[in-house]
Amino acid sequence: MKRTIKKAAVLGSGIMGSRIACHFANIGVEVVLLDIVPRDLDDKEKDKPAARNKLVNDALQTAIKSNPSPLYDKERARLIETGNFDDDMSKIKDVDWIIEVVVENLDIKKSLFEKVEKERTPGTLITSNTSGIPIHLMLDGRSEDFQKHFCGTHFFNPPRYLRLLEVIPTKKTDPEIVDFFMKFGDLYLGKETVLCKDTPAFIANRIGVYSMMSGMHAISDTDFSVGEIDKLTGPVIGRAKSATFRTSDLVGLDTTVNVANNLYAALDKDESKDRFKLPKIVKELHDRKWLGDKTQQGFYKKVKEDGKKEILELNLKTFEYEPKKKSKLDILDKTKNIEDLNKRLQIAISLKGAEGDFYRKTFFDLFKYCTYRIPEIADELFRIDQAVSAGFAWEMGPFETWDAMGLKDILAQMKEAGEEPASWVQEMVDAGFESFYTYEKGKKMFYDIPSKSYKVVPGTEGLIFLDAFKENNVVWEKPGATIYDIGDGVLNLEFHTKMNSVDADVIEGINTAITMAEKDYRGVVIGNEGQQFSAGANLAMLFMYAVDQEFDEIDLMVRTFQNTMTKARFSSVPVVAATSGLVLGGGCELSLHCDAVQAHAESYVGLVEVGVGLIPGGGGTKEMTLRAADDYTPGDPELNTLQEYFMNIATAKVATSAAEAKAMHIFRDGDEITLNRKRLLTDAKEKVLALADAGYTQPVPRDNIKVQGKAALAMFHAGISGMKYGSYISDHDQKIGQKLAWIMAGGDLSAPTEVSEQYLLDLEREAFLSLCGEPKTLERIQSILFKGKPLRN
Repeated sequence: MKRTIKKAAVLGSGIMGSRIACHFANIGVEVVLLDIVPRDLDDKEKDKPAARNKLVNDALQTAIKSNPSPLYDKERARLIETGNFDDDMSKIKDVDWIIEVVVENLDIKKSLFEKVEKERTPGTLITSNTSGIPIHLMLDGRSEDFQKHFCGTHFFNPPRYLRLLEVIPTKKTDPEIVDFFMKFGDLYLGKETVLCKDTPAFIANRIGVYSMMSGMHAISDTDFSVGEIDKLTGPVIGRAKSATFRTSDLVGLDTTVNVANNLYAALDKDESKDRFKLPKIVKELHDRKWLGDKTQQGFYKKVKEDGKKEILELNLKTFEYEPKKKSKLDILDKTKNIEDLNKRLQIAISLKGAEGDFYRKTFFDLFKYCTYRIPEIADELFRIDQAVSAGFAWEMGPFETWDAMGLKDILAQMKEAGEEPASWVQEMVDAGFESFYTYEKGKKMFYDIPSKSYKVVPGTEGLIFLDAFKENNVVWEKPGATIYDIGDGVLNLEFHTKMNSVDADVIEGINTAITMAEKDYRGVVIGNEGQQFSAGANLAMLFMYAVDQEFDEIDLMVRTFQNTMTKARFSSVPVVAATSGLVLGGGCELSLHCDAVQAHAESYVGLVEVGVGLIPGGGGTKEMTLRAADDYTPGDPELNTLQEYFMNIATAKVATSAAEAKAMHIFRDGDEITLNRKRLLTDAKEKVLALADAGYTQPVPRDNIKVQGKAALAMFHAGISGMKYGSYISDHDQKIGQKLAWIMAGGDLSAPTEVSEQYLLDLEREAFLSLCGEPKTLERIQSILFKGKPLRN
């Protein structure tokens, strides 16, 4: 039976339910969102639909207005229909998937499933989003058809952003249903779908909460502050910026405590179950009901003094709040210029002193714990890595981290420290295996314990992993960029500068990749597997030249950048940008000039140069002017189209999704969106081949771009003056706006005129150079470089 999901029902509109409904809407699925009728209705309200649906409607509106948004764009909310369990349960008759997301109470869930059974059409998929209740306990009293089509589908909060979907079947779940959820979650919901056993807390929470509790226990033996621990356990080791304590405050300490307590009570044969006992610091905060953001204080507390907001941190010895400590950590100093996470992890585990001791204690304990969870919670080690990485936003899972540090060396250190892992690890090393993962013929392989051999990671067949090409397929390399031959006549250019910023190596890489492809290949993908596509140009070099008033050097930089973008636009082979994460400034300009964009849904895109006192100078202003001209219609006397494009640049507007980038005309109708990040490079390569196979024709520069001259200038200047008069912008903002207006109007032309791309590029470069000589622009750049904060001066 071929299944599809065109319509879903979400039962329960709390924080998870409302946001799961929004994510279904993100992918174009119609949703029926139902919840209880409020219990406090008076006689006048009992028959009014608005009152009876108040709880669900309020919950949905709260979700839609929340930041970060659960929707790719607000328009998708129209796909969600609301109702209540008493009046509207019949609406589930025509849905394809029913997902229960009510409170974590087995009796309440079973009672709801009784209602569902009365209305559900046989064959309809039915799942629970429970994070802890055993899935099989929900089947009591249910029909055979219900049981056959039922399993757990555990999303992580927030569902749009966290990539994990745990699929937990029971013994009675039809295997075909399990296969469907594994593929649908991957291809359509954009999730890392992980098959789990019906064990306490499944995989991600079992390991993730253990890691958190283990870390809390270890912290009690140190003198590190709350802020220092969050720096030690954050991005520097490939974890989320919220790290340990900030994550606890965001999630709510009560949630962590409940999971830990439940695990301690449920685990009879876990050799490390005592780690789930509440550490002193956690118990103290829980007793005081300092639970985090929901109680306005936890490990951190926001205060306001003299009109200024300040974040205080908890002193773990006195339990009093204090200003954040300024401290110098070795790990941050030694890794500040290292982008490669593997190298940062190797430095962390080899540090001397308290920092190294903390890392060794926590990592060794985590590694050991994971080895003993096979086959209890998962039959294969890769499932643990997938679940924890996707559920807790770790760049690497435990076994991947161990590989990065060195399997054999870490194993020896663990034994010396008394942290003996499960016996299969030593057996694996004795048999000659040197890592948990390897790559063979472009395929990602994992060590399979029963067969004592490497096997392909299921679900990754056919996917591109750049690590698989590093040994034999590098065709050009510089410190900031690498070109790989990824097969079928396609090259891939990867940046690995800080934040993947565009520097001299990257510019050389773009030119080299295109030149090589034009000679011997079919096309180029520009993309990577990192967190960001590109945060923009290298401001440090520009700032140095601008301070020294080396305007000839700046002119050469801008010309080179413009020429490189022109080469990408007018190459004789297709060039596709594979974007994800930050696609800002120069990174956005590069995507504008490629033949096509294959964008991950979570691409945050914009021309943000105004924020540092500049205008887009790498062809971005030219390109948006060209697109505005192509979109212009004679029936638009107010030049609204041109004004919209202008405002997007002048306000440094950033699209918060690939869908929104399309609405802003940065991505075009033909550009495509990939939901699952791990499929991005594969999809981009297919896009290159599709363009080549369709008979790719080299574009030619345009000389027929219609600009509006004085009419547009007058409109722009009137708007800018109004903004200045209303104190919405500063004098320097006004100056930048006028420079931008000059370019997008085509200069002081007396009538609408057709101009060339080079004409607009020259105007763009002149404006960029002039702004580089402005002291207030230098102040803005300096603030970004040295304080990490935008300055409005």
